[in-house]
Amino acid sequence: MTGGATESRDQESPVPRASLAVALAVLAAAIGAGCASSREARPFDGQRAYELVAQQLEFGPRIPGSDGSRRAGEWIQQELKEAGWEIKIQSFNYHGIELRNFIGMAGPADDPPVVLGAHYDTRPKADQDPSDPAAPVPGANDGGSGVAVLLELAAAMPPDTLPRAVWMVFFDAEDSGGIEGWDWILGSSHLVETLEAEIESAVVVDMVGDADLRLPLELNSTGTLQQEIWLTAQTLGYSAFVAEPGPSILDDHTPFLRAGIPAVDIIDFEYPPWHTQADTLDKVSPASLEQVGRTLQTWLSRQP
Repeated sequence: MTGGATESRDQESPVPRASLAVALAVLAAAIGAGCASSREARPFDGQRAYELVAQQLEFGPRIPGSDGSRRAGEWIQQELKEAGWEIKIQSFNYHGIELRNFIGMAGPADDPPVVLGAHYDTRPKADQDPSDPAAPVPGANDGGSGVAVLLELAAAMPPDTLPRAVWMVFFDAEDSGGIEGWDWILGSSHLVETLEAEIESAVVVDMVGDADLRLPLELNSTGTLQQEIWLTAQTLGYSAFVAEPGPSILDDHTPFLRAGIPAVDIIDFEYPPWHTQADTLDKVSPASLEQVGRTLQTWLSRQP
């Protein structure tokens, strides 16, 4: 996860309160619709998402171009395939290394899709680590949590239950900036630069699994879209989504914003193990993953 400040906007008014019953009814309707389909929708499972984080750590560091990255990419494709999502692989070259974005596509084909994005790479060097800054970052939360949320969402929301078109995009090479001449957010930048389809909006999830989860309003995100999501979390009673101004972050939502596409970054940047070797599985909480996953599931289940 990157950490530079970028251009900011005036913060909008706090998210208003609404009835919990409204959001639950939306999710229940989506699940009910799934009962009539070949695959049933089900609530997002935080424990399963936690296990998906653990699986990524078994691949080792997912540094761009590494064996760990290759294995993670194959696994992401398999998970999407088993969930019934169409898969597109976007390959490109940077500094002589082949990079790959993975796109899971589902829902009405003629609709502009909502993009849910997360980076699957990990930082090559733990440059914030006090003891060994040259070692790679394990990437349990910074990389692993976002991927786990997207894959569990894909499994919980079968394609024929979606009321709108959705792309689950797994970005490569987000987190190598400043190391050996590499830039940040390479995968998301390449995706946006090569877009041939209209995109409705983009929501990036990054560093969303830590046990002490606190998700303030990232200052560069599109305010109206951000408030929709935070309101959904509020109606579900999820305290991790805090209607207070947070930092300005350079992250995978930035290329979408630069292209005029509404975009939001869901991120807890107050994470002490950031870019250290301490970013390990014991820092990740199933309950935190579930708050984020069920919020997005309810939000996605609304009719367009």
